[in-house]
Amino acid sequence: MGKLSVFNFVTLNGFYKGPNNDVSWHRHGGEESSFAEEGAQSGSVLLFGRVTYEMMAAWWPTPEAIKAMPGVAEGMNKSEKIVFSTTLKKATWSNTTIVKDNMVETITKMKEAGKDLTILGSGSIVSQLADAGLIDEYLIMLDPVALGQGTPIFHGISQPLHLDLIGTRAFKSGVLLLTYRPLKK
Repeated sequence: MGKLSVFNFVTLNGFYKGPNNDVSWHRHGGEESSFAEEGAQSGSVLLFGRVTYEMMAAWWPTPEAIKAMPGVAEGMNKSEKIVFSTTLKKATWSNTTIVKDNMVETITKMKEAGKDLTILGSGSIVSQLADAGLIDEYLIMLDPVALGQGTPIFHGISQPLHLDLIGTRAFKSGVLLLTYRPLKK
């Protein structure tokens, strides 16, 4: 059975993005970049909603991204990617498939086939798949910053999500990596 993970960074007040989808507040220091590079080389299928996909596709294939973070860019660009969208007409980023419906069914089948999957950003997908009980692990990078406005990471969940902290890692920048698994009922 494959595993479905979430990797997101959040503010101290729980926002995964600020107004206008701003994520410039996230610290991308040396340690965080090394961690991101390790994750980008994991071979996991990357899952996105349309908004996150468009943001990532506009950055990672560029010469600037390749120069700034070559290992992460390489991993992101070569990874298999799925974007869940009912409105996106064409995926131009390499190795991307658009899935227009049956997200829960698609994810269930991929996990049953032994595929490891990682959701990056994509709050509405996180909420929907958390509600469906399909997420096995949450990796949350907690940045030491608070914003006046933003979108909460679990915006729209329909039921409480009880998690068990299974790991922590502190970066020199003050960023904390918190790893959670859903509590077994």
